[in-house]
Amino acid sequence: MNQPYDIVIVGAGSSGAAIAARASEDPRRSVLLLEAGPDYPDLAHLPFDLLNSHNNSYTAHDWGLAYQPTAAGRSAPFPRGRVTGGSSAVNTTIALRGLPEDYDAWAAAGNPEWSWDRVLPAFRRLERDLDFGDRPYHGNAGPITIRRYQWDELTAVHQAWLETADQLGYPRCDDANDPSSWGAGPHPMNKIGRLRISTAIGYLAPARARPNLTIQPNTLVRRILFQRNRAIGLEVERNGSVETYQCRLAILSAGAIHSPAILLRSGIGPAQELTRLGVEPIHAAEGVGTRLSDHPALAVVATVRDPSILDPDQPIVQTILRYTAPDSPYRNDLQIEAFSFSPRGSRLETIAVAAVLEQVNGRGRLRLPSAEPHTPPTIENHFCEDPEDRRRLAVSFRHALTFVTTGPLARLVDRVVFPDLSRPLSEEALDRLLLRFAASGYHPCSTAPMGPPTDTHAVVDQYGRAYGVEGLVVADASIMPTVPRANTNLTSIMIGEMVGEWVRTRPELYGL
Repeated sequence: MNQPYDIVIVGAGSSGAAIAARASEDPRRSVLLLEAGPDYPDLAHLPFDLLNSHNNSYTAHDWGLAYQPTAAGRSAPFPRGRVTGGSSAVNTTIALRGLPEDYDAWAAAGNPEWSWDRVLPAFRRLERDLDFGDRPYHGNAGPITIRRYQWDELTAVHQAWLETADQLGYPRCDDANDPSSWGAGPHPMNKIGRLRISTAIGYLAPARARPNLTIQPNTLVRRILFQRNRAIGLEVERNGSVETYQCRLAILSAGAIHSPAILLRSGIGPAQELTRLGVEPIHAAEGVGTRLSDHPALAVVATVRDPSILDPDQPIVQTILRYTAPDSPYRNDLQIEAFSFSPRGSRLETIAVAAVLEQVNGRGRLRLPSAEPHTPPTIENHFCEDPEDRRRLAVSFRHALTFVTTGPLARLVDRVVFPDLSRPLSEEALDRLLLRFAASGYHPCSTAPMGPPTDTHAVVDQYGRAYGVEGLVVADASIMPTVPRANTNLTSIMIGEMVGEWVRTRPELYGL
């Protein structure tokens, strides 16, 4: 085995980078941070796709995964960042927190450390909010800079979209991270100008000089090594060879897709799955991969009268509407957001307005075709099979359609190309569209959920400690019991803040 470490963290993404930075603040702890993708230690060598927050990085730093959104839908790409910073380094930089009710529900399910009152300090600690940093529910000195576009920075599409929201009677919302807010307004975004403030920039850059922190890229983790039921190290592939690393504590922060995959390859998962994969069981954990939660969405697509207002170099997303579905007990369970452009065919002439379901009842699953480490998981979301999910998303889709056929935004539109308005959009017809075309917001979570010992699907406890074994922690979107009512990047960073601080200040929780 290679040099032993106190802590080895798998995945330098939204959670893992935060954990590495916080844990390594204690100079007595040796910390190794492993990343499957490349590392760019300074801004001068950062590739443009990672710097450019105006749009996602789609292929250059991606895992190349695919998923099945619905039973009738086609398999489609499922982007995930493979680089230091993880998906925070390739995403659209939307910095939404979710609602207090999301976290209070986690606490009520047996995870009291995750109530809103307890996670709010972590949200404040991680952010440098340039607009509202003086408010008691915001931070002004954290590693992740957050700001909102001003009116004169909005594209013509987003200005028209906001004016249409006004005309439709939605209130203006200047700060979507105000815990009590709702309505239409600018997105909070973790960017400065064009620069995407990923966790690689916000957390790792200041920590790189620490002698007790080692960042090792281009390293694929094959499995966790156990001695009886205690994690003692990791088996990895690096530079074409298999290596092993000893550790006192292994922390999986590889994300909601790859953390459960590593657990399964290591012998932690549903008993029948381990048998099918031919993996020696370490601990039967029925919740690994079986509780996948994500946000289903469906977009209205329209051509514009004047394609010259569209530019692929514009910020693709700038604004958001958060609101509550009729007859729903869940506040702000719907989102509608406009896209400055929607590539379709060879000519840039279309825009999109997406309806998104934020509070989700339905569950999907993740499985491994084989235990071979290079075989990607099978991801099945089962979107809109839950009738109440389908009802609420259908309502929001009709509202999204109203946006492109009403007022200022409609004056920019030439024709709606999806859905086909020459056909009646009955309730049954819309149900068929959702069951065929609903797609992911790319916010997977709950694939190794936390919960109390009485929860038969809980894989870890509220501190991220894996049940049935010692010396193993999972800390990323995998452990969310349910998807929050927000894009999940900021919540994933918050999870890193929480666990990183516990490792630093309460090491006895983790046997350190």
